[in-house]
Amino acid sequence: MKIKLAYSLVCFLFLGNIIAQQTPAPKQTQDYTIEGATAHLGNGEVIENSLIMFSEGKISFVGKAEMRIARRGTIIDAKGKHVYPGFIAANTSLGLAEIDAVRATRDVDEIGSIIPHIRSIIAYNTESKVIETMRPNGVLTAQVTPRGGVISGTSSVVQLDAWNWEDAAVKTDDAIHMNWPNAFSRGRWWMGEDPALKPNKNYQKNIDEIKAYFNNAKSYLAGNKSTTVLPYEALQGILNGSQKLFVHVGGQKAITDAVNTLKDLGVKNLVIVHGQEAEKVADLLKKNNIPVILERAHRLPDDEDTDYDLPYRSAKILSDAGILVGLGMEGDMERMSTRNLPFYAGTYAAYGLGKEKALQLITQNNAKILGIDNTTGTIEVGKDATLFISEGDALDMRTNILTDAFIQGRKISLESHQTNLWKRYSNKYKNQ
Repeated sequence: MKIKLAYSLVCFLFLGNIIAQQTPAPKQTQDYTIEGATAHLGNGEVIENSLIMFSEGKISFVGKAEMRIARRGTIIDAKGKHVYPGFIAANTSLGLAEIDAVRATRDVDEIGSIIPHIRSIIAYNTESKVIETMRPNGVLTAQVTPRGGVISGTSSVVQLDAWNWEDAAVKTDDAIHMNWPNAFSRGRWWMGEDPALKPNKNYQKNIDEIKAYFNNAKSYLAGNKSTTVLPYEALQGILNGSQKLFVHVGGQKAITDAVNTLKDLGVKNLVIVHGQEAEKVADLLKKNNIPVILERAHRLPDDEDTDYDLPYRSAKILSDAGILVGLGMEGDMERMSTRNLPFYAGTYAAYGLGKEKALQLITQNNAKILGIDNTTGTIEVGKDATLFISEGDALDMRTNILTDAFIQGRKISLESHQTNLWKRYSNKYKNQ
């Protein structure tokens, strides 16, 4: 019996090592110099034949390779290649679920309708096999966001090579997320209702419930607070301006109502997420300095009267209106599809935005919206050395081929179970 138990334990540990996430890279101990690449700085600037150096996790030099300056540490010859800041995925549930069909692996949506005190960061699973598939496409940072209810909880920003959530955290509890009621709804065709779009008869009632909740929270925060009420305590940051409120909302009427109502309730820092028809209220968003996190470009228009290519052009329209625009990943298969973040940005680039501005959607702009632009999002002296080298255009799936990647100066692995399978079966057919 004891022998069987010992064998079982050995097998368990062996299998655990096989399926576990890769070991995170150690802290940077040697300097790096990247020479000769075309550097896309993430702020719209491009340096041909660049020279980039970083030490102890921070970028120490950015300039032209022609400059007479001593190269330091390991020198990477990147002639003919491209250097980019690590891509940042906003509004994704990455690391909060592993297998959709297995309830025990899903921590995306907690019980309750209004739960601003629920923190997604403590449920973030660094051992997720999905996370390691992000890095080969240059996605190195993500905003981990809860789902469901009226107020879903708080998101946090993480880097994607860590032992645990404490190591991963770049910025904890950066924002609270709210799902604004739909101004219009469709009938449930499977129950014999008319599927046509019609006004939501409960819309104003839902808004009144939000108002009542905020007013109760303000009364609580202004009182003696003899008893601690965590859902009310959690609103303190968005009411004093130290925390942002991400409002998931679409439609001209709903966006307008959300902005005006929440401003009246004392919310100081708003971000619109999804933003269908945001171009119709661009003046309102510009006036209130409200950024927009767009959805992926690869989707159909919202109604039959909308131009077929409006989803592709929306980033260009909003950017031209002076609105800060980022790119999020909520939707079908969002965790697995987050690795395609640069290619969604590439579609926006092809429909008028241009490559460098499209790059900003997932670098500088997302960093600004998430409040991490002081440390990441662009290749600048003093910022984290979170960047990668690609053989070609990183917004094009045909040429996004990474050779090296670094998170806070740590040289990370670009292998995953997907690349291992690719190599395995490539070798199989090579030998036939």
